[in-house]
Amino acid sequence: MSFRLLLDEIRKGLDALVANPDVEFSVVPAARPEFGDASSNVAFLLAGVLKKSPREIATTISARYNAEKRSGGLVSYSKPHPSGYVNFFADWDSLSGVILDGARLETAGSVNMGDGTIITVEHTSVNPNKALHIGHIRNIVIGDTISRILRKAGYRVNVLNYVDDSGLQVADIIVGFWHLGFGMEPPPGKKFAQYCGDDVYVNTVKRYESDGSLEGIRKETLQEIEDAGSETARFADVITRRVLADQLETCWNLSVYYDCLNFESQIIHSGLWGAVFEKLKDAEVIELRTGGRNKGCWVIPGGDDIGAAGRGRRKNNDGSGGDNVDCSGNDNSDNNNSNSNNSDDGSGNDDASGNDDDNDDNNNDKVLVRSNGTATYIAKDIPYAAWKLGLLDDPFSYVAYSDREQPGTGVLWQTTLKHDGAKTISFAGTRVITVVDYRQSGLQKIVAGLMRRFRFGLHDGDDSGDDNGDGDDSGDGDGGGDGDGGGSNDYSGSNDYSGSNDYSGSNDGGNDGGNDGGNDGGVNSGVEGGGNNNNDTDSNNNNDDAYIHLGYESVTLSPETAAALGMDTEGRQAHMSGRRGIYVDADSVYEILRKKTTSETQKRHPDMKKQKVESISHALSVGAIRYEMIRQDLDKIITFDLTRSLSLEGDTASYIQYAGARASRILEKAKRQLPSHIDYRLLTEPSERNLIRLIGSFDTYVHDAVTNLSPKVAARYCHDLAVGFNIFYEKNRVLGLEDHNLEDARLYLVSMFRLTIERALGLIGIEAPATM
Repeated sequence: MSFRLLLDEIRKGLDALVANPDVEFSVVPAARPEFGDASSNVAFLLAGVLKKSPREIATTISARYNAEKRSGGLVSYSKPHPSGYVNFFADWDSLSGVILDGARLETAGSVNMGDGTIITVEHTSVNPNKALHIGHIRNIVIGDTISRILRKAGYRVNVLNYVDDSGLQVADIIVGFWHLGFGMEPPPGKKFAQYCGDDVYVNTVKRYESDGSLEGIRKETLQEIEDAGSETARFADVITRRVLADQLETCWNLSVYYDCLNFESQIIHSGLWGAVFEKLKDAEVIELRTGGRNKGCWVIPGGDDIGAAGRGRRKNNDGSGGDNVDCSGNDNSDNNNSNSNNSDDGSGNDDASGNDDDNDDNNNDKVLVRSNGTATYIAKDIPYAAWKLGLLDDPFSYVAYSDREQPGTGVLWQTTLKHDGAKTISFAGTRVITVVDYRQSGLQKIVAGLMRRFRFGLHDGDDSGDDNGDGDDSGDGDGGGDGDGGGSNDYSGSNDYSGSNDYSGSNDGGNDGGNDGGNDGGVNSGVEGGGNNNNDTDSNNNNDDAYIHLGYESVTLSPETAAALGMDTEGRQAHMSGRRGIYVDADSVYEILRKKTTSETQKRHPDMKKQKVESISHALSVGAIRYEMIRQDLDKIITFDLTRSLSLEGDTASYIQYAGARASRILEKAKRQLPSHIDYRLLTEPSERNLIRLIGSFDTYVHDAVTNLSPKVAARYCHDLAVGFNIFYEKNRVLGLEDHNLEDARLYLVSMFRLTIERALGLIGIEAPATM
């Protein structure tokens, strides 16, 4: 039971009064208390039909609604506003009980948007040649949070981690081990993944600059990795699995878990690419270049046109979105991974630049196969994307990952091409969400466009076009346009349920993820719309697009945090690059936070047992990292600051967790069982009703987070809920009241807040410790 029941009752009543299915009005929570508890823009939308002013229509509708309102409902009365909105005031004696009784249920906050539909989410997918750094963590936390939210909304979710064990960066560390004298074991106290990234990889890349002879060895090594029977391929498997094990430990420590690991080497050897390659040739989607810059390469001519269906923002370093491939077999010293987040800086690419700016007729080609026969990363992405969507026969069997045990979430499977003793499982989804940095948008557009053509016929080129024409109507939500009373005001666009907007206020394009008309970054496709969601105003909004690219910006470190982590940035923010050795691994950030929180917890609770101190400090450290990664819009660059992330004030995980701990302390001090019957009619203070409203809005925020594929919406709900509780706590005494019935009612409200904040934080992968 939730606040949405009030909105549904109002909508049902208005539907009966309007009796016009073509009028798609909105009913949303009111932006300010003086506007009641809910509002509708129905009068604006009827003005053109009835040839009357919205104010006149609102007055008539309000009077009729009040006259025909049934007794026992959740609405007390409606009232027209001079601006033309129809406002509704709740019967809080009834609504409070409905919300607070419903908050106890296990299903609280759930919405059945998916109805069991399978969605496959791919995230993380960092090259297995280094430890995860703080830049990668944004990808990982976004992907994990989206997966959690989708499950809450009734979807079945498969979470995949793509292991690029055959790429150029793997070749680089093999060159380091075999040709530059690096030993196989890291120095004491250093993880193997850290050693590979900090020492072997960085120093090998530096040697390329001074020793030209290594370039040939590098190319040869890359080719040998793709030969499954070679000693090089076997060695690559050994070292990448050691690195992967360390990376998984970091993810698990941050409460991030997976269903299946997919290995690129197996995709190459599975025959998937060969099948797709022949289809592309037969359909004349690709061409063999016989001259020019890309001589001897198989290419997608004018690859950007193929990706027109995706319409994602192109944000490669040079803006071209190309593959930057020298067809001689050299990737221009960059690992141009179009798939996922195989990157040094967490961006999805080491240097995601496009094609060279040579003025020849091949300049807009997207290279799939180099002249030496090796496939580029986009060529590997195409069959993988088709496999994720179930468009190709699955050549894999599955065995349990046994190098290390994934904690407490069921079996972690991995692909295998050996079928003896393996299981047949499907990880394909009706829709696929691939979490990749914005700089990969150009390549992701191509993959999305090709997936549409695979689904609707490779020869039907029209299906790859943008059904929205110029895209002007993408991002226009239900009543989200301008000029019809359902425009960019608070009641039709994206509502801030804390009441910060007003009738005349135009919100920021829906960035706050409001009800029905709002969207994150102007995108109103998400899972329900099915568009290729790049969180850009230019995204496609077509129901037939099953391959969704969820893009995000990069992470920097504040000058103070960079200095604390031993980096000299001369007072500037730190932009990370694994190739240049300028980065801080995620484990180091976690350790600093853990030490800080351990020290602070011990000061506050000197008699607390060590195990409990460690549990609290872990929860606070993980919370700080995860919350900072999702609290802003995905198209905003994050500047991570250690000190700010642990602040008990402002928009931080610690602030939210402290509100939950404060509630726990109140309940602990009460030292009694609450009676079975609570008189909700006693909860009449505005701060009490606001907190009840927020508790009842859990499912609304889940709905918005899914519609917009926006982790920020879920994070904002946690913060709004904590703010609502703190205001309630400051304005109302809970314990020691002479009126025991009122004390019981307030204690019950505190109890339901505590339960809801725990569940809401769990939705974004953060614990709610009872003590801080």
